[in-house]
Amino acid sequence: MSTWRKSAYSGLAIMLVSVMALTGCSGNGNGNGNKATNEPAATNSETAAASEAPASEPSVFKLGSEPINFSFYGHYDWYSMPAWGGDEATKWIKDNMKVDITPVQSGGNAAQKLNTMIASGKLPDVIWMDRGADVEKLREAGMLVPFDDYLDKYPNFKKWVGEEAINMLRSKDGKIYQFPNWYTSQPNGNAGYLVNKKIYAELGSPAIETTDDFYNYLKQVKEKYPNVTPFNPDLAIDGQGLDVLYGAFGEDYSPAYVANRAVPSGDKLTSLFLDPVFRESMQFASKLFREKLMSPDALTQTKDQVKEQAYNGTAAVFAGASPTEYGAVGDSELKKKDPNSGYMMIWPVHKAGLDKSKIWSGTYTQLGWNVSVITKSAKDPEKIFAFLDYLTGPEGTRTLFWGPEGIYWKGTDADGAPIFTDAYTSDVEGRTKMMDATVNFQWNGNTVFIDTSKMKFELTLPEEQQSWEARWQNAITWKTQKNATEYINLAPAPDSEEGIIAQSFEELYKEARAKALYAKSDEEVLAILDKAQKDAEAIGYDKLLAFKTTKWQENLKSMKG
Repeated sequence: MSTWRKSAYSGLAIMLVSVMALTGCSGNGNGNGNKATNEPAATNSETAAASEAPASEPSVFKLGSEPINFSFYGHYDWYSMPAWGGDEATKWIKDNMKVDITPVQSGGNAAQKLNTMIASGKLPDVIWMDRGADVEKLREAGMLVPFDDYLDKYPNFKKWVGEEAINMLRSKDGKIYQFPNWYTSQPNGNAGYLVNKKIYAELGSPAIETTDDFYNYLKQVKEKYPNVTPFNPDLAIDGQGLDVLYGAFGEDYSPAYVANRAVPSGDKLTSLFLDPVFRESMQFASKLFREKLMSPDALTQTKDQVKEQAYNGTAAVFAGASPTEYGAVGDSELKKKDPNSGYMMIWPVHKAGLDKSKIWSGTYTQLGWNVSVITKSAKDPEKIFAFLDYLTGPEGTRTLFWGPEGIYWKGTDADGAPIFTDAYTSDVEGRTKMMDATVNFQWNGNTVFIDTSKMKFELTLPEEQQSWEARWQNAITWKTQKNATEYINLAPAPDSEEGIIAQSFEELYKEARAKALYAKSDEEVLAILDKAQKDAEAIGYDKLLAFKTTKWQENLKSMKG
C-alpha cells in the first residue's frame, strides 16, 4: 500500500484487498499528477477554498463557507472507520472546513451490509470500494453521481490524477464516477527482499545478486543457523511472496501476470501454466521448499506470524509485496538489542545471464488502489466532491497526512510541500502516532505529492536520520516496480459466464500452486502444471483468457485517449 506511510495498508493495497461481493456475488477489484505549480500554496492558517476559481463564481462551493455532513461506508470486511474528529487532523478539518462525516460500518460482513442497504433503498452518501464490476453494477442501476460537471470547478482531481488515468476511470457511458486512491504518475511500491543485516554480515556479506547466489546464501544460513528460517516469503495475501520470485526468471516479466493469471504474448493473453517463466519460478520455489530453505509454514502462516519473525530476527530473508511494513519496525526492534543488527533491502535477484535492470519485484498502477463513489442518496453531491477534491489536494493532504500546521510542519515551499519543523525529526514517536491515527481516513491518497514532499526533505538529512522506509524506497523499491496500469480491471463480473469460470479457475490455480510447492522434483512440478493446464481448459480457461484479452486491449486504447 503512499508508498511511504500507506504501507500500513500494504498487503491490503497495492493489489492486495480482499474481494467483496455485491448483490450476492463476489466482487473483483484488481490490482493500481502533474507537478504542482510554482505558486505558493495556501496553508492551514488561511481560510481554504475548495477551488481556485474566482470568489465571484456563484456556482463554485467554497469549502468552509457552510457546514456539510455526509455518511461514509467502507465496503470491506476488515474496515472500520474511526470517529471523524477524534484525532488532531480530522478535528482541524471538522472545525475549520466545517465538514462532519457519519460512519456506516460493515460489521465484518461487507457484502451482506451493502445488499441490505441496496434492498432498503438507503445507500450511504459515499462508498469506498474496489474498482471494477461492483462499481459498474451500481452505475448501471443508476445509483451513482457522475463527476464530469465538477472537474473544471474543483482543480485538484484533474490536475493530480492526470488525463491518462482519468481516461482509464471512464465508465462505458463515457462519464467519471470514481475518485481514485493512491493514484500516481511515477513509480512507487514496496515489493522486494528484506535481509537480516547481522546474519548477512556474520556470513561474510556475500553477493546475493543471482538466483544461484540466493540459493547458496540460504544454504549457508541453514548450515550455520539451525534455529533461523532461511527464507520466509509472505504468502498471506494471494501468495505475493512467490510473485516476487517470479520476476527473477524473465526480463521485463511483471508480477501482474501472476496476479491476473494471464501472460501477454503478442496481442493476446495466454495461459500462466504454460508460461516458461512461471514454470521455472515454481521449480525454484519448490526446490527451496523441499530442501527446507523456505519456511515450512509458508502456505499457512498469517501476516502477523511473518511480522513476529521479522521483529524477533528469526528469519534471514523475507520477500513480499510490502516487506517495508514490518522491515521498518523490525529494524528498530532489533537495533534496541544490538545497534549492528536490523534490516536492509537488496536489489531483486535475477537468473544468471539476465539484465538486472529489467527485473521487477512488484508493480504499481496509475490508478493506485481503490475508489470513492458518491451515490444519489447524497443531498449535496457537489459539496461532497469539493471536499474529496480538497482532501486530495496539497492542503488537505498536508493536514491529513502530517497533521495540522504548526506541529510537525509550518509553512510551505513553492510546490506546496510542507516545510517540516525540528519536531518532525526529534519527536518521531509523536509524529508516528499522529500519522497512524489518520491511516483509515486516507481515501483519496495523492501518492506523487506525498512521496515528492517526503523524499525532498529526507534527502537533506544524513543517512542515519532518514526514515528506514524512505531510504530503501529511494535506493531500491521505487526503482524496481513495473507499471501495470494496462492490466487493471481484467476480471469479469462474478455472475457472468466468464466470472463463474474465473472462480473455478482460482480454486484450481491455488491447488496447483500448493501441489507444485510440495513437489519432490523439478519434473513433478512440471507434471502438476501440465495437469492443471488440462483441467483449466476443461472448465473454460480459454474463454476467460479471451475475455481478459479484450479488456486488456480496451485498457490500452483508453490509455491512449
